[in-house]
Amino acid sequence: MPLGLAVLAAVVAGGALLAAFPPYGLWWLAPVGVALLAAAVHRRRLRAGAGLGMLAGLVFFAPLLSWTNLHTGSLPWVLLSVLQAAYLALLGAAGAWTSALVDRFRWSWPMVTGLLWVAQEALRDRTPFGGFPWGRLAFSQGDSPLLRVAALGGAPLVTFGVALAGGCLVAAVWRPWRRPDDGGRRLTGWWPAVGLVAVAGLLMLVGALVPVGGTPTGRALTVAIVQGNVPRMGLDFNAQRRAVLDNHVNATVALAARVASGQQPKPDLVVWPENSSDIDPLRYPDAAARISEAASAIGVPVLVGAVLTGPGAGQVRNVGLLWQPGSGPDLDQLYVKRHPVPFAEYVPMRDIARLVSKEVDRVRADFVPGSTPGVVRAAGAVLGDVICFEVAYDAVVRDTVTGGAQLLVVQTNNATFDESEALQQMAMVRLRAVEHGRPALMASTVGVSGFVDPAGRVSDATGFNTGEVVVRQLRPQDGRTVATRVGLWPEVALVAAAVLVLALAVRERRRPGAARRDVTTGDVGDPAGAEERGERGAEARS
Repeated sequence: MPLGLAVLAAVVAGGALLAAFPPYGLWWLAPVGVALLAAAVHRRRLRAGAGLGMLAGLVFFAPLLSWTNLHTGSLPWVLLSVLQAAYLALLGAAGAWTSALVDRFRWSWPMVTGLLWVAQEALRDRTPFGGFPWGRLAFSQGDSPLLRVAALGGAPLVTFGVALAGGCLVAAVWRPWRRPDDGGRRLTGWWPAVGLVAVAGLLMLVGALVPVGGTPTGRALTVAIVQGNVPRMGLDFNAQRRAVLDNHVNATVALAARVASGQQPKPDLVVWPENSSDIDPLRYPDAAARISEAASAIGVPVLVGAVLTGPGAGQVRNVGLLWQPGSGPDLDQLYVKRHPVPFAEYVPMRDIARLVSKEVDRVRADFVPGSTPGVVRAAGAVLGDVICFEVAYDAVVRDTVTGGAQLLVVQTNNATFDESEALQQMAMVRLRAVEHGRPALMASTVGVSGFVDPAGRVSDATGFNTGEVVVRQLRPQDGRTVATRVGLWPEVALVAAAVLVLALAVRERRRPGAARRDVTTGDVGDPAGAEERGERGAEARS
């Protein structure tokens, strides 16, 4: 492929990947984006492969993460986008590195593509500062039948399926497949290409055959989500903390009035979002009194998203705190967020970070992480509580289910972002519900809030930047899916296979023919006939 065409393919690849994610939701474009990037980097030198991957990554991540640019200035958004794109640069280099291998064994291209994507995401999800899993291929598949594969192997297996389908597409269309005729000539055979395209389509549909859901247990639970909204969007939502608390109290009291008049069924549990009480109710009696007023009015436990001072000087905790009517906070049912967000909830290298954005000084006290999973017992059920971005991390959610959670609860605050970020987060909740066979809900300060069933379907989704209360009956689920039981092992196996593929590519690259093709068709594209001669040489050796 000529370099100019490769550049265009990389740009379109990034655009296709972007369009697969909310708010666009064109999930079927994800394998197309994978295929275009694989084609762009094939037979390139490592430097060119990395550059093309970086280009695709910037086109993908810069718009996807544009919600980080709303209130902090452009530089943090640019740096984050460049950092995430750098992982696609590594992927591009890896695709270039394995070119000789897939040239020799063309049928391996789908598998190689799938393995490299999983390995790239595994690295990006963990580095640096605990990683940033936004933009995983799996999170683009909320409306795809492939989402159900999460019940077998979680997000890594869904990503593998998407990338495998993309690898089938690129293997099918890269160059003509050839077969010998009786006269010894080479004729184009189109059946392998058609077969690979068909396999790609079947891979995207195979999830429809995967059973989802756990085992219903006990009585149905009526849950109310209170989305109180904030007076103003932006970083100063924290300066409005009394108004935000009052919004959630007043909405709950109004719900209690509707229950008393028979307009609304009485809930068994009320869930408030993250940051619904940024005034520490354990230290400030007026905040405690207001929450107690709401809990007493509705007469059921309220799961409050609160910020607590301590345990040390200059430290705070982001928590889910169960507040009982009549008796107040139940400190035995307290979840402390385990994965605080770097540069938002705590600031590593503060002096350097301040050079990037003065907004880091808004984080005056560092949030300290909790040490135990968010298993909260309330209203006769066991909740699996995770807070905000934690829903993107596989282990954080799984730990709640292995700890006994029957219902997943995501408390979040989107007041500093926009609707696209909230929709992207809801897509993660959908995957987690399927992955663990649990009903789930997301409660946000400003939206989008809603309920998700174990098949990943969303109900009662709220609008954005509105105050709303939604009530729904959920059936707690027991049992464990295959994904819950096997945990990290599918990802470990796929990453190990990716490492093996990279090692095998070393051997292929040392073959004289492979090296010659690499040099000949590097950054300047294929001279006339070079690709054909290289293909014939590969066929002869195999």
